[in-house]
Amino acid sequence: MSNPFLIGENMTGGYGRGADILHDCTISVAKGEIAVIVGPNGAGKSTAMKAVFGMLNLHKGSVRLDGEDITKLAPQARVAKGMGFVPQTQNIFTSMTVEENLEMGAFIRTDDFSNTLSQVYDLFPILKEKRYQAAGELSGGQRQQVAVGRALMTKPKLLMLDEPTAGVSPIVMDELFDRIIEVARSGISILMVEQNARQALEIADKGYVLVQGRNRFTDSGKALLADPEVRKSFLGG
Repeated sequence: MSNPFLIGENMTGGYGRGADILHDCTISVAKGEIAVIVGPNGAGKSTAMKAVFGMLNLHKGSVRLDGEDITKLAPQARVAKGMGFVPQTQNIFTSMTVEENLEMGAFIRTDDFSNTLSQVYDLFPILKEKRYQAAGELSGGQRQQVAVGRALMTKPKLLMLDEPTAGVSPIVMDELFDRIIEVARSGISILMVEQNARQALEIADKGYVLVQGRNRFTDSGKALLADPEVRKSFLGG
């Protein structure tokens, strides 16, 4: 892909002064595309996403968003450029209501965000129903909807999700994936780290299999699902 919307290219680095976790890792996403990062535990999947978001030190490589080099920008500056990031844990304010959580997502907005709030409620109807309830009282799947909805309130061009289906039931996972597909169809690029590799690759335009912080396989989601070596080593046969 000659002009991806996002590309983290030849990323090498780690946390603080520790050893490098990523080694010449490259991740790219086109406009409106769903890209999924999968691999065994400790492969550097979440680290690769955090590198794209500016949360660790890159000793080598670069990150470009819509053609602009953002390698030196802090995470909050990347949000202003159009990145939305949903961490795996501690991703909502439990004592605040659902609606207050969503409003917090609009903290960088200076315009009227009521239309975006309506769009989030259209995407996740249960959140509208529970908008005055404390977010900490919700189920795990509903909390994830709040976290994704809050990220969408920034009107991101790229939405990054770290293990969005962790700890939820298969039914809730399918529902979350359906909503993620809807978001991508609206033109927002999706970069997602997932342990549920088979299900994630089924909805992915592109998949990355990382092993020990390096690219092992890169192809379309369908091609990776059909690859005998990928199936045997990473998808349970």
